[in-house]
Amino acid sequence: MRFSVYQESQIGGRKTNQDRMGYSFTRDALLLLLADGMGGHIQGEMAATIAMQTIGTLFQQNANPYVKKPEKFLEESFFAAHREIHRYRAINNLPETPRTTIVACLIQHNSAIWAHCGDSRLYWMRNGQILARTRDHSRIETLIAQGKVDPSERDTHPDRNKLFNCLGAPNMPLVEISRRASLQAGDVMLLCSDGLWSMLPDHVLAQTLQSATIVRAIPELISNAASIAGKNSDNVTALAMMWESNEVTSNLNSTTISTKTLPIGSVTTTIQAPRHADLDNADLFNDNEIEKAIEEIRSALDKTTKITSKN
Repeated sequence: MRFSVYQESQIGGRKTNQDRMGYSFTRDALLLLLADGMGGHIQGEMAATIAMQTIGTLFQQNANPYVKKPEKFLEESFFAAHREIHRYRAINNLPETPRTTIVACLIQHNSAIWAHCGDSRLYWMRNGQILARTRDHSRIETLIAQGKVDPSERDTHPDRNKLFNCLGAPNMPLVEISRRASLQAGDVMLLCSDGLWSMLPDHVLAQTLQSATIVRAIPELISNAASIAGKNSDNVTALAMMWESNEVTSNLNSTTISTKTLPIGSVTTTIQAPRHADLDNADLFNDNEIEKAIEEIRSALDKTTKITSKN
């Protein structure tokens, strides 16, 4: 695989940054992840962190060197993250369960497949055009789909921020999974929180990512979104990947990652637990307990993957 990847986040006008982002890759698989902790509930940043850690760890355990059943992996890893968030609430006796939205993209064998819960978005772009975009799991999108609200009301309707799907809710999440998409050189995958897409129209995102490299385009988009939102800006986070042709191996620029020479079994990742006040107390977040739970999840996944699939 050959690709460029760039990620950035700004806190905006909020007291804390509840967005999380990261990516992991092996020789033959790449996982892009973004989570947006829900501010209307307690410890949204913890829900986002736990989701990132759980899904990232399961990727490292399953990508040998690629994920055999990507659709099943995405669904099961989302469910695992959801259970880990509920386990965190139970261990710490919280009055409610922290919640987070999530979007993930798994790329391998020159194709991409993605999944999401909530309103963190993925855009698939080619030559300045949006080929696909996730549909927000929100009240406003449901009303639009039912023909009860005009699409022009997306940005002003009073129900625009109401979500019906996330990780950490009382019910199991609805994991919406895309069809497999065949990638071409120059294709861009953009994962972002609502702090970005709610401020900038889709065509602006596409045009900016076509006219500049992702290393330049992402900071520009984040800065513009935060500026438009002003002092009340939400956290603004974006993670972008540009796919590159495998045919040309010379003239690699400084931002290009080539996995051709990586040994099987090696994993590179940026998905780590951030250090902040909430994590300094071991009683609040015990890494050993999380690892033990993930190991239990892994055992459960091993049993389910014995079922024959289309692959």
